[in-house]
Amino acid sequence: MAGQLKEVRNRIKSVQSTQQITKAMKMVSAAKLRRAQDAIIQMRPYAKKLQELLSNIVSNTDRGAGSSLAAERPVEKVLMIVITSDRGLCGAFNANLIKLAKATIAEKYSEQHKKGNVTIWSIGKKGYEHFVKNKYKTDDSYKDIFLHLSFESVQACAKAAVKAFEDKEFDRAEIIYSEFKNAATQRFVAEQFLPIPKVEGKAGAAKADFIFDPEKEMLIAELMPKILNTQLYKAVLDSNASEHGARMTAMDKASENANEMLRTLKISYNRARQAAITTELTEIVSGAAALNG
Repeated sequence: MAGQLKEVRNRIKSVQSTQQITKAMKMVSAAKLRRAQDAIIQMRPYAKKLQELLSNIVSNTDRGAGSSLAAERPVEKVLMIVITSDRGLCGAFNANLIKLAKATIAEKYSEQHKKGNVTIWSIGKKGYEHFVKNKYKTDDSYKDIFLHLSFESVQACAKAAVKAFEDKEFDRAEIIYSEFKNAATQRFVAEQFLPIPKVEGKAGAAKADFIFDPEKEMLIAELMPKILNTQLYKAVLDSNASEHGARMTAMDKASENANEMLRTLKISYNRARQAAITTELTEIVSGAAALNG
């Protein structure tokens, strides 16, 4: 009985220790989330407007007018930019992103994948480790971006993707990332990066009328790469905020589960202690009765 009590006490101490860690991680993630959330909230309207502008220009520009990055061609080689996190303990966050990337490959690019023509650029170590382990064609050039997250580091990745597309190393590029909604909610997105998608015009919709200054070709050639840099940076900031939100939520849930476990263990401990006292009393009473007899 004493051994059972000691075992339960040790389990209680272990759960309390784990709970201290989960509470600390929740607080750290909450602090990081506030900064990450501010960054993406400030960035999102700017990036959205730029993307709308770019898609409208592409949709309303004559073929060949500086729109090489919008040129559709038969899809033989595909680039997937998959944005995960560097660390775990954030619930199903990374698993859902990896699942979406695999589903996108299976649904849209299965033939290209069979030929070995799907390449994955992983931003974040978790995705990179998974795809390497599962023998996907993977590049590690950008997996450490989150170590020193900045516009310049993301811009290098975007520029490399643009150059690869222009050099016809890839015929299409897609971004897999998590769009931040709030701390408890993320939306996992597969978004076409290159060629630049055109706006699907509604029936009877007026065609956008742009006045270009300087020349149209010069302006578009200058704008396109900059807007693509911003688009990828926005996706990275979205995923960064989503990661911290997912980790904060996961650690909060883990702390709640630890409370429930502690409650159950303390009930078990009290029952075992009560049983031990009852057994001792029974033995004392039985011994006294034997002596009196």
